[in-house]
Amino acid sequence: METIYFKGTPCHTYGNIPAVGTKAPCFNLVTKDLTDIRCNDFPGKRIVLNIFPSLDTPVCAASVRRFNQEAAGLTDTAVVCVSMDLPFAQGRFCSAEGIENVIVASAFRSPTFSQQFGLQIVDGPLAGLLARAVIVLDENHKVIFSDLVEEITNEPDYEGAISVLKK
Repeated sequence: METIYFKGTPCHTYGNIPAVGTKAPCFNLVTKDLTDIRCNDFPGKRIVLNIFPSLDTPVCAASVRRFNQEAAGLTDTAVVCVSMDLPFAQGRFCSAEGIENVIVASAFRSPTFSQQFGLQIVDGPLAGLLARAVIVLDENHKVIFSDLVEEITNEPDYEGAISVLKK
């Protein structure tokens, strides 16, 4: 269990975020067009998982916009932006914002994602949603960067995540 904060109020997660050096659990999510997306759909690529509560918040939307910009300059890397938002809402957001370089994916059909990655918020006003985190996986799904954002209303460490991809 991790302790995070929402506007200064403590909340907790189910389990712990995968640590750097460990193999990440495989994931099964749903894209904005309702197709399944799995960890094994990216052979030979590194994966950036930008995980957040909902696109309907300014900080979450900003993180998707920022990773969309960053993804344009990354090679052999897939950026997957994950929330509990329904795929229809994710699709509308991407269309309205011109998001083309990242994959948006919903964990709404996959409760094991939030639990296996230790990111399901279990109490507080955002209970049931995902905590804000960035996890970067190498080509073999080994965690090379892991950042659970302590205060949910703050943006993640973009520079830290991108820097491990440029090594």
